Amino acid sequence: VQLQASGGGLVHPGGSLRLSCAASGFNLDRYAIGWFRQAPGREREGVSVISGSDGSTYYADSVKGRFTISRDNAKNTVYLQINSLKPEDTAVYYCATAPLFRLTTHNVLLAREYEYWGQGTQVTVSS
Repeated sequence: VQLQASGGGLVHPGGSLRLSCAASGFNLDRYAIGWFRQAPGREREGVSVISGSDGSTYYADSVKGRFTISRDNAKNTVYLQINSLKPEDTAVYYCATAPLFRLTTHNVLLAREYEYWGQGTQVTVSS
């Protein structure tokens, strides 16, 4: 199982980025792919998750309305469109995967439920 995150960068407040997570070595249909972020001195937090099976999506309250997660199963890739970026969105963004059978609505955004992680991509929001 491998996950490759990309698309981070330096953007001004209000700007946008699209992050990509390319997955290999497993069938996306049986897994969820999640985006998590970790700012310096803070715990890793769940941002958004998508089911590789039915496309159900989940978002942290702090990003609802600004972030959109999507998937392309043919390419085994999950995207995170992030709009209206704020300085507090600055963090390393990671993608991770967990088998669907392990997840419920109560734990879907919890990092501890995810077994495989990509290397992270830095998002910096600054004027």
